[in-house]
Amino acid sequence: MHVVTHLLMGWTLAEHTTKSPRDRALITVASMAPDLDGLGLIVDAAAPLFDGTMQWYDRFHHLLLHGLPGALVCTALLACFANAKWRAAWLIFVSYHLHLLGDFFGSRGGSETAIWPIHYLAPLSEELIFSWSGQWELTSWQNTTLTVALMAYALALAVRCGYSPVGLFSARVDAVFVETLRRRWHSLRHG
Repeated sequence: MHVVTHLLMGWTLAEHTTKSPRDRALITVASMAPDLDGLGLIVDAAAPLFDGTMQWYDRFHHLLLHGLPGALVCTALLACFANAKWRAAWLIFVSYHLHLLGDFFGSRGGSETAIWPIHYLAPLSEELIFSWSGQWELTSWQNTTLTVALMAYALALAVRCGYSPVGLFSARVDAVFVETLRRRWHSLRHG
């Protein structure tokens, strides 16, 4: 799935499970953290500048952080910064696994055989691998519909609660964003 979809899935989980802005941010970050192993794409893109070719993305994406070892490391690291450490640790772990579940269902490439399996014990072991032949293409209607629905829900929550996922990046921009949403919502409702 797209990183925005993962962010919104984590945000939705966090919104309904904690009141702490810090813990909400950590839970949301955990929903995107597995894709850090996709940063090899940057190395691959820069390699020709140094007269080389790399294949770090193909080799390591969905292997280094898309499993239980990555979930445990991420949970331990992020929980150190949480307000409610044990509760947040559990929710961080769940949020991380929402990412894995999303990728299990919706990360197929452009062809029927371009399935991205979840190597659950990687990089420590290749013993437990999950794949599904019906995996949705990354650009499928299912992924698009889920992303649009999560965006709409995040906007509705922003109007109701006074904050949005934008606050993960800037509290000031979030305040302007939410105020604009509330004005638009009010003008739509009252004509």
